[in-house]
Amino acid sequence: MNQPSPAQRAPRIDFRTRDVVNQAIAAIPTLGLQQVAEFLNAMNVPPEVAIRTLVYPDRRRNF
Repeated sequence: MNQPSPAQRAPRIDFRTRDVVNQAIAAIPTLGLQQVAEFLNAMNVPPEVAIRTLVYPDRRRNF
């Protein structure tokens, strides 16, 4: 699957989702993937963002 490079991605404008995702990533060692996935869903994080974040950590935004 072709993913845009970081330079090609649209600038991040949703800082709320960024903060929720960062909280979820930090909680993975404590809660595990299942509970973190449920948290992201409950916080209305778009499924494509949640999947990219949890399943493909190398595709996370780092900027």
